Amino acid sequence: DVQLVESGGGSVQAGGSLRLSCAASGSTFSTYCMGWFRQAPGKEREGVARISRVYTTDYATSVKGRFTISRDNAKNTMYLQMNNLNPEDTAMYYCAAGSGNCGLSDTWYNDWGQGTQVTVS
Repeated sequence: DVQLVESGGGSVQAGGSLRLSCAASGSTFSTYCMGWFRQAPGKEREGVARISRVYTTDYATSVKGRFTISRDNAKNTMYLQMNNLNPEDTAMYYCAAGSGNCGLSDTWYNDWGQGTQVTVS
């Protein structure tokens, strides 16, 4: 198992930017496929972006071109750069880790962080 801690959330105005971080414990971070998910009140959790062990990426259609996922294996950290935010991006954002391959469905992931709130007004 890997322990995950998100940070970087906050409140911004529409059009603004935030960068989320996900710090992972342990020495095997590089072997995990990592993903960002979000859940707004009254809505189901949705996959936002994911990055594989070999740095391939995938994005939800709603964030493509605005969000960028990245990882720094030397720092055991994953990031989500979010630009041109709009109120529909308001949600709790979670990072997740999965062994092997992964996609934008939460079924690929075994370990989850506690979340960081993003509010866009």
